[in-house]
Amino acid sequence: MDKKLNIGISACVMGENVRYDSGHKRSQFCTEALSEFANFKAFCPEVAIGLPIPRPTIRQIIKDNIITVSRPDGSGDVTEKLTAYGKQVGEQISHLSGFIFCAKSPSCGMERVKVHHHHGKGSESNGVGLFAREVMKANPLLPAEENGRLNDAVIRENFMTRVFTYQKWLDLAASGITKHKLIQFHSEQKYLVMSHHIESYRQLGTLLGSSDLALDELANQYIAGLMEALKNKASRKSHTNTLHHLQGYFKKQLDHAKRQELTEQIDAYRLGLTPLLVPLTLIKHYLLEFPNEYLKQQAYLNPHPKELRLRYGY
Repeated sequence: MDKKLNIGISACVMGENVRYDSGHKRSQFCTEALSEFANFKAFCPEVAIGLPIPRPTIRQIIKDNIITVSRPDGSGDVTEKLTAYGKQVGEQISHLSGFIFCAKSPSCGMERVKVHHHHGKGSESNGVGLFAREVMKANPLLPAEENGRLNDAVIRENFMTRVFTYQKWLDLAASGITKHKLIQFHSEQKYLVMSHHIESYRQLGTLLGSSDLALDELANQYIAGLMEALKNKASRKSHTNTLHHLQGYFKKQLDHAKRQELTEQIDAYRLGLTPLLVPLTLIKHYLLEFPNEYLKQQAYLNPHPKELRLRYGY
């Protein structure tokens, strides 16, 4: 990497003691592994709107189909302040390549936030944090995830793939997009997209190959389609399909024994006997032995730094 990523993050997830009880929700992955490759911009909506540390708890409360955020007894309503702060931040973070929110928070939770009935009897986990909602609404392409879900290896790898891909797009946009650059960018992402969503792989190719849209609109439709495609989590089946496509580039160079070895390693991955890293390492080895410039440029082979160890767990 030539430069670090810029990632927004809930301040408590960074280890800052800003929660209602003066505690934090520090993420080891963020503060240790990811910090080598990212600069974090921390946000605590509650502190930003003037609430103290420590402070009484606040919660989402529904009455007459309207959700507000206040203390459990209904006092201290901060709905408008949290919403306004979310809109303010949302307008200022177009340079970020990702955002990590604190799960279940009435301000920062992306989903499944507990919403209490105003009469105090019962609750439903179907809310969205007011700050997170406005940030995501203002930046629909921005990869976003919650701290707790990042403990899942597949979700963590998917999120970081989207973050690094989006950073590449921001760099491309900053350099000035041309039709040639756009096609080259897509060429490098093709097998990455294939591994996540085969239909999007076809649709994006068609979009760039036959579109008569103005460049700005073409670029907007392309990146929207790309980021939506990458939200789909790559499966063993989709990875296996992609690996077989990559294997095809070596059919004339490899002897029977090497072809058989690669086939066996891909099949072992398909069956769950080995992690994805095993057949990928073999393919990279053959790429060094039999160089192919098109294949070498494929983001699928190195969508994120190996030091993050994101493909070790599955």
